[in-house]
Amino acid sequence: MRAITAVPTALLATGAATLAYAGLHERTRWTLRRFDVPVLAPGSAPLRVLQLSDLHMTAGQTSKQEWVAGLAALEPDAVITTGDNLAGMDAVPATLRALDPLLDLPGAFVLSSNDYFAPRPKNPLKYFWSEHERVHGEELPWRDLRDGMTARGWADVTNARGELVVGGRRISLAGLDDPHLGRDRYDLVQGPADAAADLRLGLVHAPEPRVLDRFAADGYDLLLCGHTHGGQLRVPFYGALVTNCGIDRRHVRWLHRWTEPTPAHPTGTWLHVSAGLGTSPYAPIRFACPPEATLLTLTARL
Repeated sequence: MRAITAVPTALLATGAATLAYAGLHERTRWTLRRFDVPVLAPGSAPLRVLQLSDLHMTAGQTSKQEWVAGLAALEPDAVITTGDNLAGMDAVPATLRALDPLLDLPGAFVLSSNDYFAPRPKNPLKYFWSEHERVHGEELPWRDLRDGMTARGWADVTNARGELVVGGRRISLAGLDDPHLGRDRYDLVQGPADAAADLRLGLVHAPEPRVLDRFAADGYDLLLCGHTHGGQLRVPFYGALVTNCGIDRRHVRWLHRWTEPTPAHPTGTWLHVSAGLGTSPYAPIRFACPPEATLLTLTARL
């Protein structure tokens, strides 16, 4: 009888330990990723771009706030945020405090679903269904967040074009509102990317292939996204279980080529999907996928 009951007991103990690790340790194991991306003209000096995504900030997350503020010590040339900054009605002041040292640098952002709407409890199994009803909470004070960032000089490129000048070099930007909500309006930014710019960046929260393809067709060098949380729960030797959007599991996080170089577009289009720094307050676990920001060093192509 002991041999029969020992197996479920061991499984329960293993499951409890895994859940405790995912909920208490890994979701606060703040991590900095680094990638080199060869997207600049031959002979160009490097540019360093810090990407933040999916902060899902609450007022009480002081550890996250301090870690994000400390990223200013990296001295990036520019900062990009790709949405889902908020996770509570009182989160805007905490988010702006966390970003404060970075707001002195050139920067740009797009907004997305968890900037507009508070999270609500939902059945996590819905993420395994390709189509499920979107459940939104009350409207968040997203305008205060937007105004706090634009007041410090960051460019809001939510369904808009923009530009950053970094060390005398021009970065042309185009951004979209959240495709996950169907709020993207590519017609407002469509057309060839600025060929005279030193770099062409496309920003969108959810990496839906239909919008990534349009950015690529218009000649953008690098696309920056978030939303997926890298899968949030990953199985060792298998990877993400879900992506929560139309992108495939292979592209659920980190740096990939989206399109190959051509004579007309010698860099091709690169894609970076941030695994993000947060979770919903109602699913506060990450496993085999620590919360992260990314420092992208943009280098000259060969």
